[in-house]
Amino acid sequence: MTLTILLLLAVIFVAYSNGSNDNFKGVATLYGSGILSYRSTLLWATITTFSGSLCAIYLSQGLIKSFSAKGLFSVSTALPIEFFIAVAFGTAITVFLATLTGFPISTTHALIGGLTGAGVVMAGQEIKLSALLHNFLTPLLLSPFIAVAMGGVLYFCLNHLRQYLKVTKELSSSTEKEETLPQRKSFVLRKMEEWEFSTDTKNRSVMKYQGKFMEIPLHALIDIGHFLSAGAVSFARGLNDTPKIFALLLVIQGENFSPSFLLMIIAIAMATGGIINARKVAETMSQKITKIETGQGFTTNISTAAIVFGASLLGSPVSTTHVTCGTLFGMGIVTRQANIRVIREILLSWLLTLPISAFFAAGIYFLLTL
Repeated sequence: MTLTILLLLAVIFVAYSNGSNDNFKGVATLYGSGILSYRSTLLWATITTFSGSLCAIYLSQGLIKSFSAKGLFSVSTALPIEFFIAVAFGTAITVFLATLTGFPISTTHALIGGLTGAGVVMAGQEIKLSALLHNFLTPLLLSPFIAVAMGGVLYFCLNHLRQYLKVTKELSSSTEKEETLPQRKSFVLRKMEEWEFSTDTKNRSVMKYQGKFMEIPLHALIDIGHFLSAGAVSFARGLNDTPKIFALLLVIQGENFSPSFLLMIIAIAMATGGIINARKVAETMSQKITKIETGQGFTTNISTAAIVFGASLLGSPVSTTHVTCGTLFGMGIVTRQANIRVIREILLSWLLTLPISAFFAAGIYFLLTL
């Protein structure tokens, strides 16, 4: 029973870290383009991600099977609970450390690192490299390139369509209350006040599209499309990530824990992590990769949602982080506004994710089985 409780706590930590690092990614363009405040953007991310998490158990059975590690090792017996505890803690520690430093890394990538690290200690050389490559690494390696290409090409086509239709755009400055981070206050009070506005104000430049469609201002229609597409990305992310985390709990599912209860625990932990610890990653995604306007954000979100939602239905373990960042990279390349230094740092953090997670998981499994 002690190991069961420890596994449940470890998976809650994974879900919390996942929400901290990932919840804002789908809606980052809303905040970056200036059409929503941080608080409103985070609220929309929480609602849509939570909805995707609740639907995951019914629509993502393929991902649950993949991340249960069946077929990954040559061992004939069932994988021990210590294995899943090690994978969970290795993943959670890696993702949470990245969150604290503001790097948007992939929980999927960290999970694969954890599975590999703990598996090597458990099974020695009996890990099936062909299964690892086919089921995990190939989709992860291909998805960023697909996202870069899709994001860049789609923006290029839609931008030329806008020019062909002679739709113009111009900057519109608006004054809004600035959100500030309070200093030297209790942790709980500080987090509560992040959701409130100070009395300071600042000017933000928002790109607006000129013209009307059926007597409706065109910029309003694009903003609505941008808002809904961001929600679609967050929904798809919840749909794609929740079953990967849920798979770690299959080993205890029969011990008086129903799938719906476990799923709800994961969804709540993800939402809580996003509310409390999303700020640094939010700033990286919204402001540091590339400049974003609402039309560009809409294009990015359409590409991301299509790739992630399709992968979820196919049971393919792509990373929402890789896809979201990839579409932003692609758009930034086309607009020539990509911050190459930040992109280089993010790519380096991706390369380090797997070995760091593998190291933590291997060490924890070794300690658990002494």
